[in-house]
Amino acid sequence: MKNDFLKYQAQTTPHPLGIQISRAKGCYIYDTDDNSYLDFIAGVSANSLGHCNEKVNEAIIDQINTYTHVMVYGEFIQEPQLNLCKILAKSLPKPLNSVYLVNSGTEATEGALKLAKKYTNRAEIIAAKNAYHGNTAGAMSVCGAEQQNSAFRPLIPGTQFIQFNNEEALDKITTKTAGVILETIQGGAGFIEPKNNFLKKIKEQCDKVGALLILDEIQTGIGRTGKFWGFENYDVIPDIIITGKGLGGGMPIGAFISSKKIMDSLKDNPKLGHITTFGGHPVIAAASLATVKEISTSNIIEETLRKEQIIRQNLQHPLIKEIRGKGLMLALIMESSEIVDTVILTALKQHLILFWLLYEKKAIRITPPLTISDKELIKGCKILTKILNNIAN
Repeated sequence: MKNDFLKYQAQTTPHPLGIQISRAKGCYIYDTDDNSYLDFIAGVSANSLGHCNEKVNEAIIDQINTYTHVMVYGEFIQEPQLNLCKILAKSLPKPLNSVYLVNSGTEATEGALKLAKKYTNRAEIIAAKNAYHGNTAGAMSVCGAEQQNSAFRPLIPGTQFIQFNNEEALDKITTKTAGVILETIQGGAGFIEPKNNFLKKIKEQCDKVGALLILDEIQTGIGRTGKFWGFENYDVIPDIIITGKGLGGGMPIGAFISSKKIMDSLKDNPKLGHITTFGGHPVIAAASLATVKEISTSNIIEETLRKEQIIRQNLQHPLIKEIRGKGLMLALIMESSEIVDTVILTALKQHLILFWLLYEKKAIRITPPLTISDKELIKGCKILTKILNNIAN
């Protein structure tokens, strides 16, 4: 199977991890030899409730037996879509009450950028250096990482880049600016949190000049940082939210969310300002609805902060220079990228799944399912600590 994988399936890196998967359940993934791997990354922050969650699976099966795709998004009234939009709107401050469901986080980015330009009738977008908002051409245009972008230029023009947490950036937001797009916590750059009310100050400047603040909650949203939405940690309300990843409980979905006043600018002049065939697919929407219900009606979110402390308490080692992030979105910052590579690859051999970050090469990702148990967290931390001890010695 591995030979066929390398021969027939397009690859994203020269050296994929290559575990041959047979099944997955809870916080474990099993290979074809029935070895179990403790999952500390949750499909890169996507499997919020772990693998094969019973409530999510039931919702999927029930919907498959009712109907699947019936019409392009936005034409027919479909209960799973509608109920998902309602529960998301009710989770947000009042201005944010209109939800557009799409297929992925990167499509949500595309939709949000179009919405900002259409509503403001402006062209300029301001984004952060070393941001990550997706991998389509439009999304890459607002990812300020030339090492990723250079091979694919020209991208969409009209983007200026600022340094995250640098208040000198405020002067760049002017009456020419349609929108400022930022990750609530910078992901690929190393799980960097906003400081000194940075996001709030950006929003105030946007309001002053009539620009829109777009916050990328693809990774920080749906409970991962100890609040349902990451921006709730930082005393700011954006004009547009982008979400995805954990929203689907392991199924592919995204959404961009704004006020009805702003969102209505996409439905006319021209009509069909944003269209998607499979966005809000009823089976995916049903899975997402089950996920959001479970997260919002249980103690999962408040437990996230307690579990963060378990990780911090059990991962104190001289080779770990810093633990960045919030909740169960954490990054171990090491002395070198070589140590990172050794830890991740050694952990895999010891049946613990860790992963890299996109730009910060000295970081090890820890983003397990929100449902991970204390026992599983401590088990993974012990494996990690033993590996670090062997490296140090």
